[in-house]
Amino acid sequence: MAETEQSSGSSHEDDMPPVSFNFMLPKKEISMVPDMGKWKRSQAYADYMGFILTLNEGVKGKKLTCEYQVSETVEKLLAMLATLDRWIDETPPVDQPSRFGNKAYRTWYAKLDQEAEALVTGVLPSERHDAAPEIAVYLKEAVGNSTRIDYGTGHEAAFAAFLCCLCKVGALRIEDQLAIIFKVFDTYLQVMHKLQKTYRMEPAGSQGVWGLDDFQFLPFIWGSSQLIDHPTLEPKHFVEEKVVNEYHQDYMFLESIKFINECLEKFPVIQHFKFGSLLSIQPVKP
Repeated sequence: MAETEQSSGSSHEDDMPPVSFNFMLPKKEISMVPDMGKWKRSQAYADYMGFILTLNEGVKGKKLTCEYQVSETVEKLLAMLATLDRWIDETPPVDQPSRFGNKAYRTWYAKLDQEAEALVTGVLPSERHDAAPEIAVYLKEAVGNSTRIDYGTGHEAAFAAFLCCLCKVGALRIEDQLAIIFKVFDTYLQVMHKLQKTYRMEPAGSQGVWGLDDFQFLPFIWGSSQLIDHPTLEPKHFVEEKVVNEYHQDYMFLESIKFINECLEKFPVIQHFKFGSLLSIQPVKP
């Protein structure tokens, strides 16, 4: 979580780290399978994986219902997600002959496309408003594809990239890590589930053997970390409806299991990933 870019001591927004950025609109850099080597060597890959693993370590043995700090930035992110949720209610599905891919999703997405930069500006501290155009790209990538009306793990990865960028510019901090997963990401999942169900979205590039869910991947990583060293829950219990119903509010893994009653090595996912100044395609410096 970009710990090296945080100033020591105060966590107030007015104590921004003296880090300079040359912000840019992210773009695709991976067009062929051989390009995957560029991805694995890139600063973006190192930053993204570091972000995922840092959060993974932070939630080990923790329940969704445990106590943790909720910062002003986290509150702003929750309000932003509530806005996206409200837009779904304001944009009901339309009558159409095809069962999947309801075209009302495109109306919903058009509103996000228009408002994304303003939404991100509202989350950022004033000193970092210049980062909004770059970071907003990841938000728009995180909710599905408006042409195909589909959603998959690449879109979920974009939301994690969105959160990673907020950490890199100092809007989110190391002390926010539990709230990032248990509040922000969990709420994002709820909104994505609502999108998928409301607009009958197709799973993007679904290949059943990848995991348990056609749409999501990260809840199974972070959710399994929550369950490490649990005194009673074992993998054999995950197919038992009674256990899932009893524990799903405490554990993200079981919440995901309940919703369906696993990726970053896959070209079909990474070919859509966009790279900018915060998540750079440039190789990691030795």
